[in-house]
Amino acid sequence: MYKSEGLLEFCRRAHQSFGKLIEHCRGLSDQEFNKEIDGFGYPTVKLQLHHVLGAQKYWIGVLHGRMDVDEDPDDMFAISDVVEYSISVQRTMEEYLESASTEELTAARPMITWGNIERNLIPAHVVIRTLTHLYQHQGQVMAMCRLMSKPVEPGMDYPILS
Repeated sequence: MYKSEGLLEFCRRAHQSFGKLIEHCRGLSDQEFNKEIDGFGYPTVKLQLHHVLGAQKYWIGVLHGRMDVDEDPDDMFAISDVVEYSISVQRTMEEYLESASTEELTAARPMITWGNIERNLIPAHVVIRTLTHLYQHQGQVMAMCRLMSKPVEPGMDYPILS
């Protein structure tokens, strides 16, 4: 059974780790932040970070019965824009979890997803999916940084210590 307190803790810890990655990316030049690197679905650090946050925003919207499409990545010119977007998305997720009952989180219900497709989903699984998705792209950004000779320090995994 999923409870809001546990999911909220998972969310906060995942965003704590993601925040470290964003801080690392502050050290990238504008050229590096926007450099296209072959082999990645989203070819720049900027687009990777934007995508993971936009996806989380989208799924929170689905949980609320809305179709929130992500912000235009061209409106994000610098890492400071990513920081603001990340804070906003994390706050929205936390507000949802703080108000969601155990019943709300664990009962499958119909939700409208992209393309006006109705799916029967469990909200807790949607939340967990957004956080595992965050780590998928965090790994890709870390690989991109390594390829640009800007390796990330160890410690970006899910924090098990407070």
